[in-house]
Amino acid sequence: MDFESKIISRQIGDILYASGLTIGTAESCTGGRISEAIMAIPGSSDYYKGGIVAYTDDVKERLLHVSRETLEQYTAVSEEVAREMVLGTIEAIGVDFAIASTGYAGPGGGTAEAPVGTIWLAYGSKDEVRTFKLTEDFGRDINLAIATNKAIRLMLDFLNDMDIKSE
Repeated sequence: MDFESKIISRQIGDILYASGLTIGTAESCTGGRISEAIMAIPGSSDYYKGGIVAYTDDVKERLLHVSRETLEQYTAVSEEVAREMVLGTIEAIGVDFAIASTGYAGPGGGTAEAPVGTIWLAYGSKDEVRTFKLTEDFGRDINLAIATNKAIRLMLDFLNDMDIKSE
């Protein structure tokens, strides 16, 4: 993990630890990399409760309660699915906040509407879910590194916007 990711993860941890709030993850294309970044910080078990790697639509449906209708209408690589993954994670794991990723990291799998490099990130709470779309293809490894770093950066910004106070 790069140095910047460690700094961001530490900042997320400091906020969550001080507030007594918790976070979980739901990852498709990033396959656990976001979880790894968060739990790399010593003491993260105080606020990081777990993650679900939902690589297939079936797992998204069964464990995260992403609706079949959403998957059929928008495909797994969509803003709508990413949003539902966040809400499903909050419910399934029992956390205050969640981060989700779904996309085509490459080298294959893209479509005309969502080419390789299209990755949807979602993050937030049960009351507010925000999204961000990555669209550039730099090759699988770099796409995944960018998505992971961007996801935790966005979550940190969200937590800072929430102006969370310690318990």
